Amino acid sequence: MIVFPLFASVLMIAAIILLFNLTPQQIANDLTRLMNRKPTLKRKIQLAKKKKKRSIADRFNQVQTSVSAMGKGGQFAIVCSLSLALMVAGGILAAMLENLLLIPILAISLAGIPFLYIRSTLYTKHIDEELETALSVISSSYSRTGDVISAVRENLSGLKPPIQGIFQQFLSRTTAVSADIRAAILNLKKQIDNEIFRDWCDCLLQCQEDKTLISTLSDVVKRLSDVRVVNNDLRTITEQPKKEYWTMVGLLIANIPILFVINQDWCASLIDTIPGKITLAITALVVTITAVFLQRFTKPIQIKR
Repeated sequence: MIVFPLFASVLMIAAIILLFNLTPQQIANDLTRLMNRKPTLKRKIQLAKKKKKRSIADRFNQVQTSVSAMGKGGQFAIVCSLSLALMVAGGILAAMLENLLLIPILAISLAGIPFLYIRSTLYTKHIDEELETALSVISSSYSRTGDVISAVRENLSGLKPPIQGIFQQFLSRTTAVSADIRAAILNLKKQIDNEIFRDWCDCLLQCQEDKTLISTLSDVVKRLSDVRVVNNDLRTITEQPKKEYWTMVGLLIANIPILFVINQDWCASLIDTIPGKITLAITALVVTITAVFLQRFTKPIQIKR
C-alpha cells in the first residue's frame, strides 16, 4: 500500500515547514532567487529583437514586478505558496493512483493555475483600465497647460499603482535627476509593454518639438477606449464557449467516480492497468494543453505593430 508512505511524507513535509518556520514570504523569496538567473548576452539580444519567446522565468519576474508595483506583494507571496501546495497535492494525488506518468503532469499544471489567474485577472485587466484613465487625464491637462511635467504632477495623486509609480519615476527624473524631458519620456516608454502606450510616448516626444501636435495625444488615448470596447464584446462572445469547455472538463473528471459506482471492474481497469494509466495520463495532458490554448485565445487583445 502506497498510502502509508505518502502519509508519512506529508507529515515529514509538515515537520520541515514547522522546523524551519517557513512563511509565504520566504517561499516567494526562494522562488525569486531561483528564477532570477542572470541572462546571457545572446539572450538579451534575442529578447531586445523579439526573436525569442520569453521564458517561464521572464514571465514569473514580470508578474512579481507588476504585482509588487500594485502594492500587493503580500498576495504574490500567497500565490507562490498556493502554487507550491498545489504542486505537492498534484504529485500526491497521482502517487495515490500509483500512476507515475501523472505525477509531472498534475504537479506542473496545478502549480501554474495561481500564476495564470493572477496574471490574467489582477494584473492585465487592472493595467489596461488604469492606463486608459492615466493617459486621458494627463493628455487633457497637457493640452491645457502645455507643460507635461505640470500635467503629470497635478494628476499624479489621482492615479493608482502601478501606473502611479511609473509616472512618479518620470516626475522624479525630470525634477531631481535631469531636466532632459526627452530622455525621461524614452525611459517612460520602456516601463509598460503596450503598443498604444508606446505610441502615446512617441507623440509626446513629437509634442516637445511642435506643440500643435498635442491634439494627437487624445486620438491615441481613443484607441485605448476602442480596444476596451472590443475586449468587452470579445469577453461576451467567448464567455459561453469557456463555460462549455469547463463543463466538459468537469464531466470528464466526474466520469471516474461515476465509473466506480456503475462498474468497479471497469474503474479498476482504468486506474490499475498499464493501458488505463496511460489513458489517464494522456487525458490529463490533453486537458492541460487545451486549457493553456483556451487562456491564450480568449485573453484580451492588444494592438501589435
